[in-house]
Amino acid sequence: MEREKALELLKTYVKNENLVRHCLASEAVMRALAARLGADAALWGLAGLLHDIDVELTAGDLARHTHEAVKILSENGLPADLIEAVKMHNEAAHGGKKRSEVFHRALAAGETVTGLITATALVYPDRKLSSVKASSVTKRMKDKRFAASVDRGIILECEAAGLKLEEFVELSLGAMREIAPELGL
Repeated sequence: MEREKALELLKTYVKNENLVRHCLASEAVMRALAARLGADAALWGLAGLLHDIDVELTAGDLARHTHEAVKILSENGLPADLIEAVKMHNEAAHGGKKRSEVFHRALAAGETVTGLITATALVYPDRKLSSVKASSVTKRMKDKRFAASVDRGIILECEAAGLKLEEFVELSLGAMREIAPELGL
């Protein structure tokens, strides 16, 4: 599926602009991760873009989230490995099945770190990604009260995907900076 068609599909199901921005950030991070890990950047980017396509349909119910996504993505002819990665980014909804592939772990960690990076940018006076340092993000990882809904354990899956936390945060922050105007940051 072409990227523009995927974005159109996302916007058919996702109306909340902040959620669309989250998906755009996740796409950017996944493309950068794919480039770093020698994977298919187009495929990984689409997974990042479409991973939360059913969040509004499921009203954010984590027990149902990704079940509808699997149906939507299958009906639209997306590849099985992309669908499985989207499914497994919310492993809790799938009967104890655990993420085991690098693609799955990268998507889970990549989409999760976008929340921590965004929250970090929003506490800066100018609210810009250009002001954020990777070291500030990793420091905030340790403060469980900061962006409390961000699961630090999922972010740390970057290590199982082959990246140290510091490199992962730097790469993710750099990817998000490249599309900062689209993210409003």
